[in-house]
Amino acid sequence: MAQHFSLAACDVVGFDLDHTLCRYNLPESARLIYNSFAQFLVKEKGYNEGLLTLTPEDWDFCCKGLALDLEDGTFIKLAADGTVLRASHGTKMMTPEALTEAFGKKEWRHCVSDKRCTSDKPGVSDIPCCSGKCYFYDNYFDLPGALLCARVVDSLTKVGSI
Repeated sequence: MAQHFSLAACDVVGFDLDHTLCRYNLPESARLIYNSFAQFLVKEKGYNEGLLTLTPEDWDFCCKGLALDLEDGTFIKLAADGTVLRASHGTKMMTPEALTEAFGKKEWRHCVSDKRCTSDKPGVSDIPCCSGKCYFYDNYFDLPGALLCARVVDSLTKVGSI
């Protein structure tokens, strides 16, 4: 039986970025987004069929605020000041020692913390400016793409293309 929804029963009403009033099933949405892109890459672009197989643990990679270094396939989680909190090449997490060696306590090379950028995204403002050589995964609908890109990096690294 379908559940009934009444605005009269709500204390607060919020709207999504596209001003849609709805309740998302995020785990199911993420699987649908991931699977549709993975099937396209495998069937239409010839990527490795391993992209089609996921385990529940694979989703642990995902978190809002990941940045992808488009030059080398490194995924980075940044602090507010632009320093690196964690990093991975594809889905392979860097050890604390490798993280310190690669980044130390300095800003990530694509961030300039003395210059601030404003965003047209609601709730996002005053962030470190970054070059065009990175992509930020900053919402729940981007996270399946982050996982898929990381797994593509894994696949390309395995065959020596990266």
